[in-house]
Amino acid sequence: MTGKIGIISLGCAKNLVNTEQMMFLLNEAGYDATGDVEGSDVVIINTCAFIESAKTEAIDTIIEIGELKRNGRVGKIIVAGCLPERYKNEIMLEMPEIDAVVGTGSFGDVVDAVNCVTGGGRTALFGDINAPVSETGRIITTSPVWAYLRIAEGCDNRCAYCVIPEIRGRFRSREISNIVTEAAELVRSGIRELILVAQDLTRYGLDIYGKRSLAALLNELCSIDGLRWIRLHYLYPDEIDEEIIDVIIKNDKILKYLDIPIQHISDVVLWNMRRRGSGKDIRELFSYLRERIEGLVIRTSLIAGLPYEGEEEFDELCAFLREVKIERAGVFAYSPEEGTDAAEMDRPDADVASRRAELLTDIQSLVMDEYNLSRVGRDVTVLVERRDGDRYYGRSYAESPDVDGFITIIGDDIGVNEFVEVRITGAEQGELFAEVLGDEVLGDETRGKA
Repeated sequence: MTGKIGIISLGCAKNLVNTEQMMFLLNEAGYDATGDVEGSDVVIINTCAFIESAKTEAIDTIIEIGELKRNGRVGKIIVAGCLPERYKNEIMLEMPEIDAVVGTGSFGDVVDAVNCVTGGGRTALFGDINAPVSETGRIITTSPVWAYLRIAEGCDNRCAYCVIPEIRGRFRSREISNIVTEAAELVRSGIRELILVAQDLTRYGLDIYGKRSLAALLNELCSIDGLRWIRLHYLYPDEIDEEIIDVIIKNDKILKYLDIPIQHISDVVLWNMRRRGSGKDIRELFSYLRERIEGLVIRTSLIAGLPYEGEEEFDELCAFLREVKIERAGVFAYSPEEGTDAAEMDRPDADVASRRAELLTDIQSLVMDEYNLSRVGRDVTVLVERRDGDRYYGRSYAESPDVDGFITIIGDDIGVNEFVEVRITGAEQGELFAEVLGDEVLGDETRGKA
C-alpha cells in the first residue's frame, strides 16, 4: 500500500502525541505520513476546539486545505481530534470539503479512514472517549533530543468554563510500566528531555491504583540511564503534596520548573469556576514551594474576564502578579464556550476581557524582565537546539519548549542537540544572551537550577 499523507497538528502537546501515534499507524500500514502537505493524496488535520481562537484556527486551516483540494494540489481531507468530536453532527454538513472525520476516541482508526477516502468513500468515526489510553507507538516530531510523554488522558475536574471532559472524556491514567517502557525506548532513540503532560499530572494513578501515584512514577523515570531532564506540565495546585515536593527536591533529573495553572486569584471567581482552593491557598502554596525548592521557576496560566470578574477582582489579580512575581505566565482573554455552565453566567464583555488581558500581559512583561536581569552573570546548563550563523539557541531548565523562548549563545563549534554550560551575559527586550564556559560538552551530570 502506498500513498502520501500530509499531517497538520494543531493545539496542545497531548494532541501532538495523538498526531504522532497516527503517523506511526499510517507508516506501519505502508503509507508515507509526513508534515509535508503539498501534493498529498490525503491531508489529515488534527484539530483543537478548546476555546474560540482554537476553533477559528482549525476552521481556517480546513478552509485553506479545501482551497488546495479544489485546485487539485491535494487529494482527500480528513479532520481529526477535538473539532469533529465537539461538532460531530454538524461538521461534515457545514464543510463539504471534508471527506472523513475521526473523533478523539478513534485516533487508532485513522488507517481505516484513509483507506475509505482513498477508495472514494466518506466516513465518520467516533469511538469511546472514555476507553483506556492507547499504547500505540509514535513517530517523534518535536526534536531529536526532547519529546512529550503523556501519562494520562481526559479530565475529571469539571471546571465551569471548560469543555475538555466532553471532548476528551474522563481522567484515565496509563500504567506505570507502560509509561516507563515508552520513556526508556525514547531515551534509547536519543531523547534526553521528557516533558510529562496530562490535563492534571497530580491526579495521576488515582483511577487505576486508588491513590495519587505521580511520585512513584517519577522515581521510576529517574532510574532510566541516559535520561537527563524531566519537566512537569500541568499540576493542579491543591493536589501538590509533600511526597511530590520531596521527589522533586531529591532528584536532580526533575527540573525545578513547575507548570501550575491557577486561572485566577479571586475567591469569587475561583468558586464560581469550580476551582478547588482559595486565593489564600494559592499564595501559600507558591510561597511554600519557593521556600522548599531552590531556584524554582513557576509557570501558570491566567484568564482575564472570567464570569464575576469585576474591577475589584481584576485589581486583585493584577496585585497578585506584581506581588508574587511568577516567572512564566500565559495570559488569555476569557472565551465563553457553548455547553459550559460559565457561558450562562454574568461576565465582562469581550472588549473588557481583551483589554484586561493586555494589561496583565504588560505587568507580566515587567516581571519577566526583572527575572531575566536577575539571571545575568549566572552559570546554567543549556540544551542547544539550533544554529543560525554564529549564533546558537538553547534552553536551560527555566525555558520549556515552544512557550518560553531561547537563550542566544555566542560561540564557535558548539554542538547542536547537546548540553553545554554557559554564563548568561545580558538581557535585552525579553531575550537572554550567553557565552560558553569552556568548550567541553557536559557529561552525565546536569543541574536543575540556575
